[in-house]
Amino acid sequence: MKPLKSLVSFMLIVALLTACSVEPKPIPYGEANCAHCNMTVADNRFGAELVNDKGKAIYFDSAECLAAFVNEQPEQGNNAAYLMVTDYTNPNQIINAREAHFLRSRELPSPMGMFLTAYADQGAAQKMQQEHGGRVLNWEEVVLAVQKNEKPE
Repeated sequence: MKPLKSLVSFMLIVALLTACSVEPKPIPYGEANCAHCNMTVADNRFGAELVNDKGKAIYFDSAECLAAFVNEQPEQGNNAAYLMVTDYTNPNQIINAREAHFLRSRELPSPMGMFLTAYADQGAAQKMQQEHGGRVLNWEEVVLAVQKNEKPE
């Protein structure tokens, strides 16, 4: 009986530790509402996610909603374990927003009208810029553009 109790206790501890892990989660497209605008997170080319320091995932329908949320609640952004955006060229693949390359092009509309698409690779962003025009931005520039409600060129 004692080995069984030990095994059950061990499994319970592992389950609790796993449930509390601080890591990005898959974005539940079609099921989650955006924490900023309350729209359904639906388009797998644009979803975004903030994972707080306790491991809670908060979902957004676009990078601009994530940026607006971070502008409105800077402590959430500063203390976030992860800020993630979807790679436009690889739908469903989330990438670190702080390392992503963003393109603002009127030819590539995004869910909230800021015309932002994110890319893991700078070369991919530059290639899309050559095809569609616009300007390549980093995360800090995106946050500032959203804060100022700048219109794309």
